[in-house]
Amino acid sequence: MILITGGAGYIGSHVNKKLNQEGFETVIFDNFSNGHRELAKWGTVIEGDLDNIEDIEKVFETYDIEAVAHLVAFIEVGESVKDPQKFYYNNLVNTLNLLSVMRKHNVNKIIFSSTAAVFGVPQYVPIDEKHPLDPLNAYGKTKMMIENVFKDYDLAYGLKSIVFRYFNAAGADPDGETGEWHVPESHLIPIVFEVATGIRSELKINGNDFPTEDGTCVRDYVHVTDLAAAHVLGLKKLLSGGESATYNLGYGKGFSNKQVVETIKKVTNKDFPVVIGDRRPGDSPVLVAASDKIKAELGWKPEFDNLERIIETAWKWYQNKPKG
Repeated sequence: MILITGGAGYIGSHVNKKLNQEGFETVIFDNFSNGHRELAKWGTVIEGDLDNIEDIEKVFETYDIEAVAHLVAFIEVGESVKDPQKFYYNNLVNTLNLLSVMRKHNVNKIIFSSTAAVFGVPQYVPIDEKHPLDPLNAYGKTKMMIENVFKDYDLAYGLKSIVFRYFNAAGADPDGETGEWHVPESHLIPIVFEVATGIRSELKINGNDFPTEDGTCVRDYVHVTDLAAAHVLGLKKLLSGGESATYNLGYGKGFSNKQVVETIKKVTNKDFPVVIGDRRPGDSPVLVAASDKIKAELGWKPEFDNLERIIETAWKWYQNKPKG
């Protein structure tokens, strides 16, 4: 069985669906602080917390776990700048808790969700896996530290890891079975939907003085279903005896905040006010991935690498997602 920590969250629920479609049995481990029971539609669901060793032990004692997909983290960049301790405990210390139990039960395969935030301000774009790491915020620093932990654990204990550095996950399951659902919402695309539907009075873009073409941040938006597909490929590599590896996950195409907003206006056929606010602490101007390595080594073939299509799936989910 495959253990998915955070399997009731945005990316975790898509990974869970994809794994079950591929014939894997899954166990979802989530404390539901950010995840939703409504999204844990596949596999066995266990409520627990990684800050409680006994909760983790119970899962490994009850189920025959072959490998772990570790998708639990606090992710808000601005919050990590204001309250780094919260991030170091949840992201780093709780990962060490998980690894200690994995070692005890001789489970030595893990998929890990890292982030493009480990790069900081890029020295060149698109960013490949060899780019230096220099994170600007505690969120990115915790992910970089965990990547280093995996290297040491591989050398010392034989732990094999596949690290995926996500660029901007976006979109939703094309079937409408799961999607993005944060409370409160913190990501650009669903926030714009809230403005478009009158839940918010206006859209505030965080800064328009970045060194980009239109002054707003540029990001590489990658569809969450393509992210999930990459996890299946990474898992199959580990289960077949593959070595540890790190991969960037993006499409190699960047879109500015203003471009995203204009595309959403087109998809939703709605207009709304946009204002410019201050920069968000810890934001990098441009993050665009080079994903040649994962395509060459794992055969990853993205299916949704079109911004308008990404937004269409997200809009479909937003209009029909559970309310609450």
